[in-house]
This record gives sequence, C-alpha cells and structure tokens, in this order.
Amino acid sequence: MIRRERGYLAYRDDVDNQASRQLQNEGYAVIRGVFSNAELKTLRSEVNSVYDRYSPDGRGPFPTQWSNFRYEMLNRSAACQTAVANRGILDAIEPLLGEDCHVIANTAWRNPPDKSYQHGGAGWHIDAGPHVPLGPGMEWPEDIPHPVFAIGAHIYLKTCRLKDGPTGVIPRSHLSGLSPPKDQTTDDDLSWRGHKTVPLLARAGDVAMFVSDVWHRRLPCLPGNQGRFFLQAHYGRRDIAQRLRTTDDTHQLSPAAIARLDSDRARTVAGIHPRFFYDG
Repeated sequence: MIRRERGYLAYRDDVDNQASRQLQNEGYAVIRGVFSNAELKTLRSEVNSVYDRYSPDGRGPFPTQWSNFRYEMLNRSAACQTAVANRGILDAIEPLLGEDCHVIANTAWRNPPDKSYQHGGAGWHIDAGPHVPLGPGMEWPEDIPHPVFAIGAHIYLKTCRLKDGPTGVIPRSHLSGLSPPKDQTTDDDLSWRGHKTVPLLARAGDVAMFVSDVWHRRLPCLPGNQGRFFLQAHYGRRDIAQRLRTTDDTHQLSPAAIARLDSDRARTVAGIHPRFFYDG
C-alpha cells in the first residue's frame, strides 16, 4: 500500500479496506451494491445515448466487434464522469495506486446476447506489463507487497451471470511476473500455482476490479446468454499516461516536430505510439 508524502510515494500499512487488501493479495475484488437503482437508470440512459449519438470509434483488430464499444466515456457523459469518481471505487484503489491516481481509459461495453465472444478479450491476457517481469525460476518474495500500477473496474449496468460470459480471473497470477502461456489462451482449465479460474459474477450496481497484471479473459457464453452491459474504467498511477484518446489524435507535439518524424521509432520516441492495451 502507498500514499503521497511531500510529493513522493511512501509505504503504508494502515489500510483496512477489504477490497484493497484482496486486490493486492489476490489480484481482484468485487464490491457489491456500489450504485443505486436511480444512479443505474441514469447511467444506462446516458450510455445508450452515447451509442446512439456516436458512431463506433473503429479501434481494435476486430472490426466486427467495433459496434460493441464506445470510448472516452467520461468525455461523452456526465453520469459516466461522476461514476468513475465514486468513492466506493476510489477508496479501494487509492491505497494501491496513490491518492492522485487517474482514469487512463474509460470504455462502455454493450455485448449483444449471441454466441459471438471472439473479441480481443476472449483469450487469456493481461492489460499491461507485466510491470515486474520475472524470469524462469524466479518468484516474487512473499514478504514484500507486490506493487500495483493499474487497475481495471467494471461498473455493471446489467446483471452478469455465468451463462453471459463473465470476466474470469486467475487469483494471484499477478504475482507471476509473466503473461499467460501463448499456447493456452483459450484453455478453460488454465491455472497458476493451483489457482483456478474465478468468474466475476455480478448484479447491476456491483463493481468488479482487477489488477492489470492478473490473467483474465471473457469466459465462453452458454445457452441463455443475455449479453453484457457495463462501464469499464481503468485507473493508473499518476505517472502512467492517459489513453482516453489515441496518441495520433492527442499528443504534445508541434506541427514542425511531427513533420520531422521519418521512422516508426522516431514516432514512438516522440510519443506517438501504435494502439495497444488501453487504447482499444
């Protein structure tokens, strides 16, 4: 756990928030009943309105899935902007990311009730990192808390059951220092150190959270699938750049600097990166 002191990060061990502890130790947590029925009604209305008013953003490698998503939601909806600052969420993540953590990506998910779940999140993956890569035979020391750099939160606008293809996580896999095995990306029996998949089942108004380094995926849909509808917010430490908009659209370069970019590496060193992880 961390806090800011005189502008620097400092260790702390005075946190009694259960979700914070579970996120640090297990890599995930679900907080029940964070949003009221009235708040959910407003959120659903405004998110659906964004789908009606904005065309698909055209991000990601699966064009057939583009219509499922809308990005930079806090820019497009006042209710979404309020939701991502909910104290129930911030109280859980601030002890891990710092009191000055910020939203780095904010995407609405409206997956239809069909069998098509082969989007970018259908295989085991991590959202970034691993932030502390470990080599063969290396283990993170048990007596040192593992640092957390980014956390994803799903604000459920609709109940998500097992048959709806919920997000599944493998507890404590964020401690592995590894990405999931590339030959097991859709393995329903994948585990790490004996820890098997936990489906993040939720009712409307619940919030599920997971550390960016934890192995996770959308689980297969089952007969009777009713689709998924949630607002996703990724939070990062202050030092991690926002990804609400892609760097080719939003950056800090002058026209003259852009004109001088003559290679892919020149673009990335100047801060214009290909879309990846939180970019969609």
